[in-house]
Amino acid sequence: MPVPKVGYWYGLAGLIIFLDQVSKWVVLNHLQLGEVIYVTPFWNWVLTFNPGAAFSFLADQPGWQRWFFTVLALGVSAWIALEIRKHPGQRLLSLALALVMGGALGNVIDRVRFGAVVDFIQWHAAGYFWPAFNVADSAITVGAVLLIITSLFATDKKEDSP
Repeated sequence: MPVPKVGYWYGLAGLIIFLDQVSKWVVLNHLQLGEVIYVTPFWNWVLTFNPGAAFSFLADQPGWQRWFFTVLALGVSAWIALEIRKHPGQRLLSLALALVMGGALGNVIDRVRFGAVVDFIQWHAAGYFWPAFNVADSAITVGAVLLIITSLFATDKKEDSP
């Protein structure tokens, strides 16, 4: 199999951003803030805005967190772009990095546009509700899990193998 080019991984990050923004556009045009649509016994659609980070971390702050998380995500995404450029042949690593970068940039767009991240997927069971999340958050989570897997099974290679 040929080694994927850097543009392939950047394109995947762009696809994540696109899917994230399209899904948020649909939700913003079909749900009212706080409205809940029952989908299954464990899943709802609900429109919320999260000014903080994961699990609403720092959401109660007066607004500085918007720019802090924006700058942080842009910095991490720039670093990820450089790492992908260095290791495009390490498929699992590059996949993980592209997912994290696409998710981070998808949420940056929300922070700039709305001052908060648009969340709309809500899971629940037995009266317990998981904080609402979105496509970008899902990509970041899957990417982070893949990064853990790659670090657990990493070998000390000097060069990327095809």
